[in-house]
Amino acid sequence: MEFVADGPMAIPMWVNGHAFLTVTPEFFTVTNPLTGESLRRVPLCGASEATEAVQAAQAAQSAWAMMGMPARRVCLGRLADALDRYTGHFAKLLAQECGFDEARATAEVSEAVDALRGAMVGETGVFGVVLDASRPLAGFAEIIAPALMAGATLVVKPSPKAPSAVFALCELTSREDWPAGVVNLLQGDAAAIEGLCASGIDRLVYCGNPVLGKKIGAMAEAAGKNFELKAI
Repeated sequence: MEFVADGPMAIPMWVNGHAFLTVTPEFFTVTNPLTGESLRRVPLCGASEATEAVQAAQAAQSAWAMMGMPARRVCLGRLADALDRYTGHFAKLLAQECGFDEARATAEVSEAVDALRGAMVGETGVFGVVLDASRPLAGFAEIIAPALMAGATLVVKPSPKAPSAVFALCELTSREDWPAGVVNLLQGDAAAIEGLCASGIDRLVYCGNPVLGKKIGAMAEAAGKNFELKAI
């Protein structure tokens, strides 16, 4: 994905270190909430795409964990530095898709940079991460940084309303020579979340509105998955 405001019309998944194209019956149109302008489209993925992304995370987890914490901290630091350099580009994406003003969008990028740089150590495993459009970039960074520091790998499912900044951060991991499969992205809505819950993830984490979080938690519980809600 190019770091420009108009960007591509279709934003694919990100799996095993590269853009992953898939054909789905339906697409979601990303719009500017302030103007109604159609910006981009994302595929509404399901169980098969979720399995593909989770398998990439599972395959990468052992080697990522064996790298050791100092090496993982270097990776997170390089990613934070790259995100900092592209602050203006990420802020434009957030402003377009979330309706943030310039100050709020820039602050969100700074919060994400700080989260990556100051990561404590969380739990390891293979994580599914679901986001709403409230704090799509900062919320993502705050969840993944401790997990990545601990040696976890993950699949993120951003809100279809605000997917671009999260996709761009996944792409930055490749530009900063991260191992393929550590961070993967699944596009979609409820069917994608159900697919994640039915897959081999160890934990599902949701960051956003607690009302939606309860619904996602019920999906995780029905599938027997550990669930964590991080309300905004």
